[in-house]
Amino acid sequence: MIHGLTLANIAVDRKLLAELAVNDPVAFAGLAERAKQAGGVPTA
Repeated sequence: MIHGLTLANIAVDRKLLAELAVNDPVAFAGLAERAKQAGGVPTA
């Protein structure tokens, strides 16, 4: 996911992603979608 976010020019670290996943799942899902669109997250 970090790679996909980097491709999308979004700079976040793993600690921030973990915090978002726990405290703001909607924002985390939005970042995950952006990472997928950028091609950095494999789709199953």
